[in-house]
Amino acid sequence: MKTYDKLIFELSRPGRKGYSLPEDNYNTNGFDSIPKDLLRKDEASLPEVGELEVVRHYTNLSNKNFGVDTGFYPLGSCTMKYNPKINEELSSLPSFTTLHPLQDESTVQGALELYWNLQNMLSNLAGLAEFTLNPYAGAHGELTGLMVMRQYHISRGDHKRKKVIVPDTAHGTNPASAMVAGLEVVEVKSKPNGSIDVEDLKPLLDDTVAGIMMTNPNTVGMFETEILEIADLVHRAGGLLYYDGANLNPLLGKVRPGDMGFDIMHINLHKTFSTPHGGGGPGSGPVGVASHLVNFLPNPKVVKNEDGTFSITNGEESLGNISTFMGNFGVMMKAYAYILTLGKENIKKVGPLATLNANYIKESLKDDYLLPIEGVCKHEFVFDGLKDKSTGVTTLNIAKRLLDYGFHAPTIYFPLLFHESMMIEPTETESKETLDDFIEVMHKVAKEAKENPDDVKNAPLTTIVRKLDETTAAKNPILSYKALKEAVK
Repeated sequence: MKTYDKLIFELSRPGRKGYSLPEDNYNTNGFDSIPKDLLRKDEASLPEVGELEVVRHYTNLSNKNFGVDTGFYPLGSCTMKYNPKINEELSSLPSFTTLHPLQDESTVQGALELYWNLQNMLSNLAGLAEFTLNPYAGAHGELTGLMVMRQYHISRGDHKRKKVIVPDTAHGTNPASAMVAGLEVVEVKSKPNGSIDVEDLKPLLDDTVAGIMMTNPNTVGMFETEILEIADLVHRAGGLLYYDGANLNPLLGKVRPGDMGFDIMHINLHKTFSTPHGGGGPGSGPVGVASHLVNFLPNPKVVKNEDGTFSITNGEESLGNISTFMGNFGVMMKAYAYILTLGKENIKKVGPLATLNANYIKESLKDDYLLPIEGVCKHEFVFDGLKDKSTGVTTLNIAKRLLDYGFHAPTIYFPLLFHESMMIEPTETESKETLDDFIEVMHKVAKEAKENPDDVKNAPLTTIVRKLDETTAAKNPILSYKALKEAVK
């Protein structure tokens, strides 16, 4: 094993140090303020390595990671688009990054103006009255939006409205968010094309329904053509419509959820507006509402005064605080830069290009891969594994084999409508050359599945980490270096 492939603990040698702390000039010994019973009795078992080894270790680890900056990342429903480096540069401006959240608002007028402007940009793009940027992620935005929904019904004395209708194709966070918000989940069936079955919906609409959660395009990438009828039915029953913004990208600048009848929505800034995505954060899930729900948005809020200055306020009817301070400001800055870079005239091109790319891949591969839903999709589509399943090659095998060819796998085994689901979303930022390379490899893997199925079943064959025993890894995970040493004895 090469030195730079070793774990940081394996590089450890007694006495090596990669840091030098300044002397304690305050005579506190560093620990005087900590209760004695909270202090550890033994030295921490930390590696002793020099700075150069540490730098090389983490640099080489980063080179082994796969990301959108290193290759094509066609995860369906995740919108893994490129994050322009100018966004990173602007979000790193010291005039913003050195601000403190407890500063007087008179000293942070530029940050408040950015917050206010982004609120209004999102409102215009969504067709809604107002946004809060406070939620930290998409799921956090879902919870916040559902809390607004519940607060609205409670304010009207309509306490029995506790049911939220969720399609059987919904993202897993939808029912989870509803449960956390104290609401009861009721499932509505989908038709074979993934669209909500309106006839199955009608009997569910009574005076106990708080609202319905859905996305459009739906989970399989098809536009809900009956959305206006659905909105009318839900509204006439006294419920509200919640829009899951995970699939907003193909509509960006073309169609607005508010115009479709949605009352509440969240937007994933880290999906639709190109900020970094994955790894647990940071994210941002702004929530927008129609005019009759504005007063219920969480505190604090940014308002523009008559003299052009900006203030932070708290509304009396608000559902309260849902986050510390005002959300992930750095993520907001990147989204703001993205919108300004595209401009009003170019943001309208995002959806059509994403749709074009998705349909190009779909039509190019449908001879080798089973396409359960025909027709023009939006930003993503779903294959049900290989057309020829005679050799037993599964969607998971294909996903692993793609790693050998330098491509990240698409989303697999979701949605649950199909046994061998493979959801592909190329986004608008990928070139035709990249799409063609991906299409060529997908054809090649399909051919291998027929002629050399073992190569596909045993993949990946060329990566640093080969095929894993996923069952054992899940049941007996090795989560520490000590456990690893014991396991390899």
